Amino acid sequence: MCPASVRNVTISASELSAVLSDNASSSTSFVVLEVGRRGGDDVDPRRSYAAGHIPGAHYVEFEADLVGSPTGSSGHGPLPAVGDLQERLRDWGVDDGGTVVVHTRQNPAVAARAWWILRWAGVANTLCLDGGLAAWQAFGGPLDTDVPPRAAGTAVVRPGSLAVLSAEDAGRLAAAGHLVDARAPEAYAGDPGRTGTGHIPGAHSIPGSENFSGGRLRDTAELRALYAGHLDGRAVGAYCGGGVSATTTVLALASLGVEAALYPGSWSAWITDPARPTATGPAPGARPPAAR
Repeated sequence: MCPASVRNVTISASELSAVLSDNASSSTSFVVLEVGRRGGDDVDPRRSYAAGHIPGAHYVEFEADLVGSPTGSSGHGPLPAVGDLQERLRDWGVDDGGTVVVHTRQNPAVAARAWWILRWAGVANTLCLDGGLAAWQAFGGPLDTDVPPRAAGTAVVRPGSLAVLSAEDAGRLAAAGHLVDARAPEAYAGDPGRTGTGHIPGAHSIPGSENFSGGRLRDTAELRALYAGHLDGRAVGAYCGGGVSATTTVLALASLGVEAALYPGSWSAWITDPARPTATGPAPGARPPAAR
């Protein structure tokens, strides 16, 4: 069994090193995935991976592997097609019931999206490397340039293994439960003079970046303080701009033993229907009436 440092959602660099050493002489299915997203400072993260990665790690292309094809109402980051995802998981060597560790050398949300997608797909033993590749290097973990060949895993995708919100669900949750907006404060506040900006009425702002300190998931006490107003037993959901940053909210709450649902379409899907209400400013705004 793979050890986990926080409520079975993360694994430390030292724990990973021990597991990789043990796995060399074990038949247990264990896969490491490095996730890269094009853009930002690292224009082509695949080159960085090729220059040196955790031994045995497979490369995951964020856009191609973890995001489906957008439609007019899906938002920027829809869920991948089940058949495509299962094929990729098997190519990476993921077995049904196996353990997967995901990590990135970029924003932690990149790895959190992979963590969420795999758990949503039924890969229950999926963990995030706390601190990403930087933590592995700081620990003194070795890097390798050998690219593992395509494997033949036995993973079976079981979509819906984590809770998902539709736009209607998100609106109801903002009224009757807790809906967390994981975007930056300025995106949450929006501009009253510009359509398509602001937030879902009733949603509360907790930026996804607040879940981390120095690239590592905050400890339990800090996360409980951060989400104190949303831990009263009512249902919790999260959204962001396109379904990426909000996965860090789901990850953080999972570390506290709280299951939060994700609205994958998020704000980019919400605003495709002009009939849906929006609010601007730093406060949640008027909540929509709760569905009877």
